[in-house]
Amino acid sequence: MPPRRVINAWGTATPFGVSRCDVAVAQAAADMLRRYVVMAELQALAGERIAEWSGAQAACVTHCTAAALTLSAAACIAGSDPRRIAQLPDAQAWPRRIPILATQQVNYGQSIMQALRLAGALPEAYADLVEFDLALSRPGVACIVVVESHLAPGSGSQVTRELSRRARAAGVPLVLDGAAQDWRVSELLASGADLVLVSAHKYLRAPTAGIVMGRSDLVAAVDAQHSGIERGMKPTKEAIAGVLAAIEARRNVPPTLWHSQEMRKVNAVAQVAASWRGIEVRRQPDPQGNGFERLWLAVDAATVGKNAAQLVGLLRDGDPAVAVAPHGVQGGEIGLELTGVEDDELEELCALLEAAFSSAAAIHVPKRTSVRTTATHRCSANDDLRIQVVAPGTLETDSRERMKHHLNVRCGALDSMTAMCGLYQHQTLT
Repeated sequence: MPPRRVINAWGTATPFGVSRCDVAVAQAAADMLRRYVVMAELQALAGERIAEWSGAQAACVTHCTAAALTLSAAACIAGSDPRRIAQLPDAQAWPRRIPILATQQVNYGQSIMQALRLAGALPEAYADLVEFDLALSRPGVACIVVVESHLAPGSGSQVTRELSRRARAAGVPLVLDGAAQDWRVSELLASGADLVLVSAHKYLRAPTAGIVMGRSDLVAAVDAQHSGIERGMKPTKEAIAGVLAAIEARRNVPPTLWHSQEMRKVNAVAQVAASWRGIEVRRQPDPQGNGFERLWLAVDAATVGKNAAQLVGLLRDGDPAVAVAPHGVQGGEIGLELTGVEDDELEELCALLEAAFSSAAAIHVPKRTSVRTTATHRCSANDDLRIQVVAPGTLETDSRERMKHHLNVRCGALDSMTAMCGLYQHQTLT
């Protein structure tokens, strides 16, 4: 069976493919796959272009941001010394302690602590800055790691600046993991971090790759790990070509334009969701300042008939699969980030969400399966439409006039002139 189609309302989540490349980016990667190249020259070109785009001293490309974390730790432990590089992850003889705040021990499918240990590092989590300072007073520190992510409560530029000052005082590098912060690259570099790590395949929409930017000597040390533990984390030629194309594409997209496009989608879905029974909509600006909002849908389990965790599973297991953020299920909320949802998917997304909230049965009708479920949708200010799925490919409508139609739910046009909730387009079943 081929993989199911996914409507990605989670964001840039790895389990669902992270993002979609633009056509020019995909073409650049495809073109590179059809040729040979001197990889060192391609990496050098990428470093130059990324440094020019970001304002960093130097840059390089890794397989992904998780690899960038491991390799940055390796660079801080072994430097560019070939003997040390060959010996990693056996690093007991060298400074290898890496303090990190306990609230920033993010798990992105892999614990950040494990990513650091792969380099031979000894990561240590501390509850507050008082404990952190005591840790820095002891010998053996290789670097400090700081995270900026909505998954790390309290993280952000203020904490990063605090840790930057401590790194300077201790004479060790600060490594900043800003995986999903590619819109804020200039700000991250200005924070005082010695190395800044971002994902190329999140909002930049490149093939899977990590971008390392910062001090020339440390970037060179990261790149030098290719003769050691980086061998299993090396970037591919097509990924590097895609990164270069994605950066060129980003130059043509003013942040304000992207922000307005994303806000338009959020407004449209929020307007529709406000009419769903048992659902309360909460809007949350991205806490790291990336210029978009997430929607959090608080589920009244008594009204809906399912709790938030059950709804996440129901949506995930359907065909198409609907990916929603599960981080708030313990508090009864489902998260929607619409950056990965195209304009022409919004109608279907709203229909599938509403069906999940309205019915205890499966929300998708697979071929060769007969399912009966009911859901009420608002057609106009004074007309409700009840839909019953009674057989594969068959929809019956029970309204003022009985008719058999295929209903394509228009859940929120993006054009401000037509942004209306719950319009229906009718197409006769064939």
